[in-house]
Amino acid sequence: MSHGEEAHLDDRITLDADGAGLFRGCLMLGFGALGGAVLLGMSDTAKLQRAYLVAFMYVLSIALGALWFVAIQHLTNAKWSVVVRRVAEILASNMLLVAVLSLGVVVPMLAGSTDLYVWLDHVRVEQDHILHHKSAYLNIEFFCVRWLLYFGFWIWLGRRFLRLSVQQDREGGSQISTALQRISAPSMIVFALTLTFCAFDLIMSLDALWYSTMFGVYYFAGCVLAGYSSLGLALMWIQSKGRLSNSVNQEHYHDIGKMMFAFIIFWAYVGFSQFMLIWYADIPEETHWFHWRFEGGWKVVSALLLGAHFAAPFFGLMSRHVKRNKRSLAFWACWILVVHYLDLFWLVYPNGTGEVPLSLVDVLCWVGVLALFCAGAVWRAQKVNLVPTGDPRLADSLAFENV
Repeated sequence: MSHGEEAHLDDRITLDADGAGLFRGCLMLGFGALGGAVLLGMSDTAKLQRAYLVAFMYVLSIALGALWFVAIQHLTNAKWSVVVRRVAEILASNMLLVAVLSLGVVVPMLAGSTDLYVWLDHVRVEQDHILHHKSAYLNIEFFCVRWLLYFGFWIWLGRRFLRLSVQQDREGGSQISTALQRISAPSMIVFALTLTFCAFDLIMSLDALWYSTMFGVYYFAGCVLAGYSSLGLALMWIQSKGRLSNSVNQEHYHDIGKMMFAFIIFWAYVGFSQFMLIWYADIPEETHWFHWRFEGGWKVVSALLLGAHFAAPFFGLMSRHVKRNKRSLAFWACWILVVHYLDLFWLVYPNGTGEVPLSLVDVLCWVGVLALFCAGAVWRAQKVNLVPTGDPRLADSLAFENV
């Protein structure tokens, strides 16, 4: 498809003023909810920091899931996804805002708080042989270096994908598509490493004695699920505003639904494999992590995750008709995003007490951080076309049909 054929889209492809109201609403909701969380959590800073960490890892997972989606589409030279790719590019390019939101986690660490990470306590590190042994990696200086590398790469990659894609809107041609494909191959390797070590640093190191080589893959599975679910809901909201009404159809939603279904299975496979290997080996330094999640109220949460994160969406998304119906697909996308939060809560909170401390502070942090993320995405979406009109594969995407 040549650059001059973009008129054949027969669609409104810019957000214009319809995004302004949502932007202001999300901005006010975000700051209001976070302000309320801070006021309610002042008396228990450890609780407030854990609540914020869960919320932060949640929006980070959406951005990383979108970034992976864009990279894998370029890497495989996918045609079906061209018409929906720009929305994912907008979500992925929102990584700069996510980096700003990360200050809510990093600043208390730099201030010397040990509420979250025991490896920041120098006295404990000197007294504990295992912590002392890990101190070459788990120290605040090296953590900051890694943090800069993670976000430096993610911000660069997300912005580059969007910038070159928008440039292609103006210039057309296939050269930019080829360049993006070349970037994607090495970027996927760096992406896998940075995501894995970020999951190690921010969640696994909450219990500095526990370790799992599969933990990064587990978090990655949640990222992809969150990315696909968010992409589907974003497209539906855009269409509700009279945009992309003809361009994005049930064929594209069907493929998004298929990937949601596939990664539901992948998440369950990775989660079970991690549990089975650790439980079978029966090494005390490893099994205590699961013991904490199988006692008290956490036993109920663990069972709920098994049913709500795997069994229910597995059977719910199995039908072809569900994936091709926007209303049913939206229901399961919302379902997945809610249980994904529960999954992160389950990863971050248990500390051996058996209590499940879900409170209004957690909800406010989640709503606040997510609302700010949405505000950033809408602000960026107002500045670009919602479809990569210069991509030579756009005609194939518009005519795409599932077999």
